[in-house]
Amino acid sequence: NRKNALFAGSDGGARHWAIAMTLIQTAKLNGVDPQAWLTDVLERVVSGRTKTAELDTLLPWNWKHSSPATAPAIAA
Repeated sequence: NRKNALFAGSDGGARHWAIAMTLIQTAKLNGVDPQAWLTDVLERVVSGRTKTAELDTLLPWNWKHSSPATAPAIAA
């Protein structure tokens, strides 16, 4: 599947695929669930809960999952 995906599109698509797979494999190598990690990191960055100076805390080897109790409630 990886070989087909790399060559099925443009060079840009291959680069994006390589980045995504690198992130997923790095999370796995560090014993982190890739889906939970990526979901949490993207939510923290987009919401602004993590400041620029704290971005190193989001790396897979430093990451601590934020529990729903510590996350700010989203208004309905």
